[in-house]
Amino acid sequence: MQNTIYLDANATTALLPEVREAMLPFLDASFGNASSVHQRGQRARSAVDHAREQVATLIGCRANEVVFTSGGTESDNLALFGTLRAGDHLITSQIEHHAVLHAAEELQKRGVEVTFLAPKKDGRIETEAVRAAIQPNTRLVSIMLANNETGVLNPIAEIAKIAHEAGALVHTDAVQGGGKIVIDVRSFGVDLLSLSAHKMHGPQGAGALFVKKGVKLQPLFFGGAHERQRRAGTENVAAIAGMGVAAEYARSFLKNDGERQIGVLRGSLQEKLLQIPGTQINGNTERVCNTLNIRFDGVDADALVIALDLVGVAASAGSACQSGSTEPSHVLLAMELSERDARSSLRLSLSRLTKADEIDRAAEIIASTVQRLRNASL
Repeated sequence: MQNTIYLDANATTALLPEVREAMLPFLDASFGNASSVHQRGQRARSAVDHAREQVATLIGCRANEVVFTSGGTESDNLALFGTLRAGDHLITSQIEHHAVLHAAEELQKRGVEVTFLAPKKDGRIETEAVRAAIQPNTRLVSIMLANNETGVLNPIAEIAKIAHEAGALVHTDAVQGGGKIVIDVRSFGVDLLSLSAHKMHGPQGAGALFVKKGVKLQPLFFGGAHERQRRAGTENVAAIAGMGVAAEYARSFLKNDGERQIGVLRGSLQEKLLQIPGTQINGNTERVCNTLNIRFDGVDADALVIALDLVGVAASAGSACQSGSTEPSHVLLAMELSERDARSSLRLSLSRLTKADEIDRAAEIIASTVQRLRNASL
């Protein structure tokens, strides 16, 4: 396991040592309920407040606009179910993470009208498609920032301007953008934005939703007045503290040219793999710096993932949430790839811990494994 070249960072990332160190006290001697008035509780409250400031600084908002959740899925669900009612209209896309897609499908059952926009063949959502879909009852536009399978970036600021001109709110699932690109909610112009800690070297089970001041949000859970009555439930102090430190390190990484550094490694891997005959990039347009979705003609991606794992490279055939699914990627099908091409596509995603020598070794291993599988199918 220690020698595995990990190229599945879009599924999850390793916990930074600094994050683990920040979490440990709240799992041990400094345990406490952040709603308690005694010293132990107030230490917990202080940790939550500090983490809220750290997350707010990462995305350019006020601390009181950050709502802590259990992760990206809850953040997405809170954004959609918290703003939409029967008779409202939602605009989203066919390439969203299932946390948005399945939420939208459930909202349809509850009387919300939903438009699922198709992407261009390069995987991007056109601004004019959003404009054309606007209706008088459009309440929310939810388009992801960076696609979790292809890495393709959407023009969120332009989409937000169009939506606001029509009086609609804007949500973006920025889970795959957190810690990889600079996020500024003010320049994006969004009203709601979802983050997940474990996609940026924080703990699994922690997330956040930016809720712009003045946006009314119906909670998903009912109980105490936690998170300014927006998310009932005792705060997971250790995970929240860890997310705060992860956000702080993500900000530092981006300030120190981290995005370009990962992009160089991704570019090197892409260049090497494209030398393999019968290989093409899916979503060959502006992408988040760490993601490469590549297809190998005549190779089953699921078989390739297993074969690579046996020789020390961790990769995926798509979203981790669809692991074990027999269906081809809904994202690639929406981009008008054939089922055969979609099933031949591999997702490789780097993290800030990926090393240059790992890229070189991974490229060699992938090339030889692809050739072996092709030979076996003859």
